[in-house]
Amino acid sequence: MSSELAAIDWLGRGWLLLLAFTAAVLLVAALRRPCRRLFGTERAFQLWLLPPLAMLASQLPHVAEAPVVVLSPVVIAITSAAAALPGYAVQSGAIDWRVLAVLAWVTGSVCSLLLAALVQQRYRRCLRGATAVNVSSSRWPVLRAVGTDVGPALVGAWRTHIVLPADFEQRYDANERALILAHETAHARRHDGWWCLFAQVAVALFWFHPLAWWALAALRHDQELACDAAVLREHGEQRRSYANAMLKTQSAAFALPVGCTWSPRHPLTERIAMLKLPSPNRLRRNVGTIAGFALAIAVAGSVYAASAPQAERMAWKVQADHATWKVRGPEYQLDMQVELSTDDGHKGEAQSVALALCVVPGKTAVANVGSLMVQATPVAVGDRQVRIDLAVGNTGASPLARSQLLGTLGQKLHAEGTGVDGIHAYVIDVTPQAGCPARAIAEASPVKVTEHVTNGTARAVAESIAAKAGWTLVNPDALGAAPVTLSFNEMPAGTALQRVADLAGMKLVLDGKRVRFAPK
Repeated sequence: MSSELAAIDWLGRGWLLLLAFTAAVLLVAALRRPCRRLFGTERAFQLWLLPPLAMLASQLPHVAEAPVVVLSPVVIAITSAAAALPGYAVQSGAIDWRVLAVLAWVTGSVCSLLLAALVQQRYRRCLRGATAVNVSSSRWPVLRAVGTDVGPALVGAWRTHIVLPADFEQRYDANERALILAHETAHARRHDGWWCLFAQVAVALFWFHPLAWWALAALRHDQELACDAAVLREHGEQRRSYANAMLKTQSAAFALPVGCTWSPRHPLTERIAMLKLPSPNRLRRNVGTIAGFALAIAVAGSVYAASAPQAERMAWKVQADHATWKVRGPEYQLDMQVELSTDDGHKGEAQSVALALCVVPGKTAVANVGSLMVQATPVAVGDRQVRIDLAVGNTGASPLARSQLLGTLGQKLHAEGTGVDGIHAYVIDVTPQAGCPARAIAEASPVKVTEHVTNGTARAVAESIAAKAGWTLVNPDALGAAPVTLSFNEMPAGTALQRVADLAGMKLVLDGKRVRFAPK
């Protein structure tokens, strides 16, 4: 169960991460061209901050709106069985599909990273034999490659190098050489190597997502345009020489995952066309910076709000009109049937407990019924999806068995197995639902009842409870005459009556002082 639980957590977080990434990249795709025209290519490139911000916001923890308390169970009812229950086999060890999905995701990511590392290493092998070039205007090491098909380029994120082709002095004139060095220095100054590294990690994370590969190409294209703009802001009078240097530069013969090369992935025609456009003035660039910050805050805030647990928001919606709900905050009701048996080879004992717990999401409710202890912690993991962490054992002792269940609200969840001592066996059925309808039933009458019945009938018990509460049973025959064994101790009348109805497979319907039973 631990691997399945880990897979559930990974998939839940991964799904939020994927949605945040997709939405942010689509927003960048829609805004990058208009932003270039309005605020320039440098501000347009800063739009690529949105995907990592959105991904980070989707993973931030949410502050609990409910009080941080351990709740007592609202409803407890116990039925006793005299005979020992049979032992139960441990749950099947079959691998859950979620585990396989997480393994496939991780395997693809690792393979993508390894492939990028191999390609990066191949490029670095091309630099063997490169000689250092003394360039006083550069704070970063400059190397001259042994081949003419390597460089100009910026290589690496840390220990960054500027690489020049072997025929650098022969291919370019003095102005063109200065502009190329300014271009690669601008890449280094803007930390574009780190941008490339982060982009490769994102692509490895979403290797199955076509939009991720498009985003990688688009980011590197915008990166070159932004670098061109940064160079021309200082050398605007040399646009023709800059264009000539581009035309003389060969397309990169080798891919460079972490670094910046003049490659065919950056359309040269568009870069040259951008050189003809006037650079935006300082005012427009400042306005673009302010707009970018505002957009980043809006996107991060929207993603953070949207990533709140879906089941918790659904619970708020379902119970918004319940007066007590507004005071107590969101809750789940866990309708539970727990059976704990002991077989040590000499004698067998069994306990069977039916109870309902109302619990704040993320908090633990503890119910002690006789010698049996039950702990339950519900956690919202998606839209109407809930994970329930359970522990059962004897009162006053460490839990004998733990289990994790995942399902949708209203779905019966089942777990069975053997305790850590190898002697106790357990069977647990849990049906989670939003809100706490058991509370409304419990509060329907202030009268509390105590009943201890052995081999009685559900109808007789119901009539006894109704008489004490001052209620009228409309159709007591619906409960049947099957024998029941149960025990109530100072339990609200409505809760006790609901437990009796549960034993008969019916549900309780209250209408003032009139009570009827309807099929579930």
